[in-house]
Amino acid sequence: MSVQPDVSQTSAVAQQPGLSQQSNAAPQSNAAQQSDEEVRVIEAAALPTRFARGWHCIGLAEEFRDGKPHEIQAFGTKLVVFQGEDDGELHVLNAYCPHMGGNLAHGTVKGDAVACPFHDWRWSGNGKCAGIPYARRVPPRAKTRAWPTLERNKQLYVWNDPEGSKPTDNITIPEIEGIHGPEAGEWSDWSWNALRVDNSNCREIVDNVVDMAHFYYVHYAFPEYFKNVFDGHVATQYMESSPRPDIDLGTLSASGGLRSDASYYGPSYMIDKLWADVGGGLEMESVLINCHYPIDENSFMLMYGAIVKKLPGMTDEQASQAARATSEGLAVGFEQDVEIWKNKTRIDNPLLTEEDGPVYQLRRWYEQFYVDAADVKDEMVRRFEFEIDTTRANEAWRAEAEANIAARKAAEAQLAAGAGAAGAGAGAAGAGVEGGGS
Repeated sequence: MSVQPDVSQTSAVAQQPGLSQQSNAAPQSNAAQQSDEEVRVIEAAALPTRFARGWHCIGLAEEFRDGKPHEIQAFGTKLVVFQGEDDGELHVLNAYCPHMGGNLAHGTVKGDAVACPFHDWRWSGNGKCAGIPYARRVPPRAKTRAWPTLERNKQLYVWNDPEGSKPTDNITIPEIEGIHGPEAGEWSDWSWNALRVDNSNCREIVDNVVDMAHFYYVHYAFPEYFKNVFDGHVATQYMESSPRPDIDLGTLSASGGLRSDASYYGPSYMIDKLWADVGGGLEMESVLINCHYPIDENSFMLMYGAIVKKLPGMTDEQASQAARATSEGLAVGFEQDVEIWKNKTRIDNPLLTEEDGPVYQLRRWYEQFYVDAADVKDEMVRRFEFEIDTTRANEAWRAEAEANIAARKAAEAQLAAGAGAAGAGAGAAGAGVEGGGS
């Protein structure tokens, strides 16, 4: 890997509040023995009432280019997305008309404005009222909120900041080479999915950045190399893995290794670059997107998709099929993630082992998006690196997978033997009946 480990990093155990690494020293005192008998109590503060500062992807741009206004439920309110008929640009406004509260998403696009279905007040992409057909004049204060937008990677993003600041060039969404690069023609188009997740806060999905162990239990892989790097507004996960032999997902990398460089750019948009061994000396390159935007403080819209670089001799249709297969493989893992998120409790003081990764450091990084810009601390943005020793975990997991395979083979053999015995018995009975009738 291009990033080297930080040898000064403390262990994951040491990051837990109130916990320290114990030596094999003198016997514990009575007080210490009493402390050992205490039950760990889960702590969870109230959910944040503000939404993260940063760019949030709200879908593929092409989906909003049909000449109609589209409703998006996000950031505790509703937004309307529409394309101007003349300027061709995608615009995002507050959905509720400031006149009498009509829903602009149920209106129509007229020129470069969206018209309210209630009284036909028309709102331009900059938020200003562009006209009221029945009125002599437009009130001077007739303006609604226009959300800053970015169209990139064939996707549409909106900028949210409770302080009302404008986005800057140093905190943006990078261009994906498979979309904007000189070899863009060699890549498939997006295979895209969206899934609403209720009863879960956005932090749950971001926690997965450091969660090495869940890749075995939820995504059916052996994470053989696992490292995190946090720097500024970017949080990266480097992983090398191989698929579990006891689980068949039917994906392209079902028998080969996988290398993943996955980075969150801000609070909600991850670009995951993948290189998968598909056999025959071939490596398939793909890019996965894992992104979300908050609907309210306890629900969010999860979106994910994939593009695949065509292998030699691969047609456009085959590349699209490969992208769909990759996206379907993602869906299996995400659906299990969602079931866990919906049924787990929020926990601010997780009890960790060394193999659980730098959860507390990740949450400090994530906190920068939930405080005012002036309150962002150095510990939230300074570079931090941590590599997990995966040796012990993989030894245990491989033994478990082998035991699963052995148990399955034994069950199949027993079933086959039972079926064979039943068939032989039926044959013997049939032969007896036939002989008696002759």
